[in-house]
Amino acid sequence: MRRREQAQFAAGLMHERISRTGFPSMVKAVRSFTSCFRCMHIGSPGPSRYLGWLNCGDEKTLSGNCLDAPAFHRNHASIADVLRRLLGDKNGNVIEIGSGTGQHLVTFAAALPRLIWWPSDPNPIHRDSIDAWQAKRALANVRSSVDIDAAASDWALGRDGRPPADDIDAILCINVLHITSWLVSLGLLRAAKRYIKRDGVLVVYGPFARDGVHIAASNMTFDAHLRQQNDLWGVRDTADLDVAAREHGLRLVENIDMPANNSILLFQHAELFP
Repeated sequence: MRRREQAQFAAGLMHERISRTGFPSMVKAVRSFTSCFRCMHIGSPGPSRYLGWLNCGDEKTLSGNCLDAPAFHRNHASIADVLRRLLGDKNGNVIEIGSGTGQHLVTFAAALPRLIWWPSDPNPIHRDSIDAWQAKRALANVRSSVDIDAAASDWALGRDGRPPADDIDAILCINVLHITSWLVSLGLLRAAKRYIKRDGVLVVYGPFARDGVHIAASNMTFDAHLRQQNDLWGVRDTADLDVAAREHGLRLVENIDMPANNSILLFQHAELFP
């Protein structure tokens, strides 16, 4: 399992359990989350990489190298609905950062076949899973997975079988920012400014606070526990992301409520909104 996604499954398990069952179940959820984190080795090669190493048994192998993520079955339909609205008339390229098992990307690629989809993940086991899902689905509009460090100053696009450096309609990032350092958030914004087309969009899914306030008690508990495990982690605030976006020539243009106290944030070039 890749570092970011291994942490994501334990974190997502706790977040959604609390969100669905309410405050009385928080203690049970936190204990479950803590138990999962006992398997974690903190000490990845620097804060710019996805942090943590977790194996809590949530990700399962279906066949060959295809891995199955429980979170995919809970959230893919609602995310796909938003992507259809945003990208239904587009025919360029989409890069996903932190593709994990690959299930989200192949599902979205099937739903939006005019777009070329580029999966990425820093962990080779997950890149194997992504490519295995693509082999199973045999989608003409999905390219081989690549290793992209979102916090890097240069994603080296347009080289060595990597995504192109132009004609990027969207960059997609699902459940990454709260279990990575702030450098990943900044790198994602910097790359979006550099690579997406003038009318392109950066699409970010996950739990977020708003102007210093968590949108649910469950998110507050989730955030506190993340920060206990790693002080570089935490539920990001939309106000902080908007400030950082503006510093990178982008604007946070829409905050879409999603199930289980999650949101989709949409960022676009600032010059579109004088």
